[in-house]
Amino acid sequence: MSDLVTGEAVVLDLQTAKLPSRALAVVLDLLVEFAALFLVAVVLSVALIDLDSAAAAAVLLGLMVFFLVGVPVMVETLSHGRSLGKAALGLRVVRTDGGPVRFRHSLVRGLVGFVELIATTGAVAAITSAVNSDGKRLGDVFAGTVVVRERTPGAGGPTNPLPPVHPQLLHDMGRELVAMDLSAVPEQLWLAVRQLLGRIGQLDPSVALRMAVGLAGDLSARIGHPVPPGLHPAAYLGAVLTERQRREWTRAQQQWAAQAAARTAVAHQPPAQAPVPAPHQPPAQAATPAPHHPAPQAPDAAPAAPARPAAPSFDKPARDTGFAPPA
Repeated sequence: MSDLVTGEAVVLDLQTAKLPSRALAVVLDLLVEFAALFLVAVVLSVALIDLDSAAAAAVLLGLMVFFLVGVPVMVETLSHGRSLGKAALGLRVVRTDGGPVRFRHSLVRGLVGFVELIATTGAVAAITSAVNSDGKRLGDVFAGTVVVRERTPGAGGPTNPLPPVHPQLLHDMGRELVAMDLSAVPEQLWLAVRQLLGRIGQLDPSVALRMAVGLAGDLSARIGHPVPPGLHPAAYLGAVLTERQRREWTRAQQQWAAQAAARTAVAHQPPAQAPVPAPHQPPAQAATPAPHHPAPQAPDAAPAAPARPAAPSFDKPARDTGFAPPA
């Protein structure tokens, strides 16, 4: 077993692959790679028969790098740590924290593996894997990876890691879950419970039971409800975790409903009217006399004739001017 510690500080006891199974997986992978290299080299030698010796050697070197380094790196990256030989033997390459490998891990393994598996005919890899307690070769040491078993020999298929539980027991526990106070449980413990339940199908049954007992005892001590007799600790953890998720979902729905009601009330509220400003009165000005306009005359009336000077009258005596008219 190998104690792999995840990012949530959960120890995963996984069975690591040793030298015989890893050597057989490497042999299967190399047989496929050399067969593909030989076929492609024969086809190119026929198609490019006019090449000189230097060009042919360069092409052959490029094919070797592609099939012996590039192809294993791409296959391991895309399959998350499972090559053809590892898939046939139920092995997988994972990080030391139990997570899937990425391109940088596969690239380091491929480059170092070309030296210790092909250049030295596997001697360095065999010695390193035999000495290391987890069966790691140099590529695993430099890349921070380890090869683990995904299934044990003779396993006929996926099995249920939890024993059957009586329905009445689950029904009685369901009524107690509603009254449990889960506020005293720290977030780190919830993370550990989720990590265990997510990987319980990949763990050894004895290891899964031991970890479930420890987490169930810690959880029951914080919430004040012990594990019911006859109930598997992992089932107890799953029931309590489900109740917590149900409460969080209910709380989230209530918050969404309150926010939706607030937005609806704001949308239907009439807009506030701005106060109308008082009209601006101009300052008083001094009164000016109204202009005089002549009265309009009727259009049909004829214009008045100009006054003529009166003719002198000879019947009346004129004023005494000191001049007498002639007789």
